[in-house]
Amino acid sequence: MGARKRNTADRRKEAAKARYQAILRNCPTSPRKMRLVTGMISGLEVNKALDVLKFSPQEASRRLEKLLLSAIANWQSKNEGVRIEESNLFVKEISVDGGRALKRLQTAPQGRAYRVRKRSNHVTLILDSMKKEVENTAK
Repeated sequence: MGARKRNTADRRKEAAKARYQAILRNCPTSPRKMRLVTGMISGLEVNKALDVLKFSPQEASRRLEKLLLSAIANWQSKNEGVRIEESNLFVKEISVDGGRALKRLQTAPQGRAYRVRKRSNHVTLILDSMKKEVENTAK
């Protein structure tokens, strides 16, 4: 490996240490339905986002609630000894990408067949602390 590649890989690893994220892959919900739920929690504080997800009727909200709890656990493993209440965590970024689609056939009239696509998605959730944002804007 060349020096330039090694340096960029090291920078990428350092940036990953400071980022608190969780990724949900191959979730069997269509991306469009998942984006409706992710739009409700983007930019919210973590506790408020958990409340919104807990009381929303969509099926995708249960999966997002578990993903958010996983991201919080990732934050706790990197910041031992710091309380969540003091850190003011919020959902910095959440993105939904299309995943693999299962292609099935459904019978149709006159010997035909319709194609049914059972879609899935990938969700990436990134948390951040309000203290960092305040410090960065102050500089």
